[in-house]
Amino acid sequence: MKPLHQIISKPLITEKSNQLKEAGEVVSFEVAIDSNKIEIKQAVESAFNVKVKDVRTLIVAGKSKRFGRNFGKRSNVKKAYVTLAEGTIDFFGV
Repeated sequence: MKPLHQIISKPLITEKSNQLKEAGEVVSFEVAIDSNKIEIKQAVESAFNVKVKDVRTLIVAGKSKRFGRNFGKRSNVKKAYVTLAEGTIDFFGV
């Protein structure tokens, strides 16, 4: 298994992710593009000491952007929506 910091990049703190977290114990993360659901599940369980019920993933295509006269493309990003069986994850520790 890869190290945790190579699998989980950062938590996604957005309006949609906050609504999902309040409604049904779903937490969202930005993960490595080459990681699979089993690796994500093991990484979340070991990093946050929670029990994971389900992992859903999606790849968001990078946007085409213009840089002066040139056109470029942002990198693709992989998101993971993790459903917790028990326990919660508090990112801010308040």
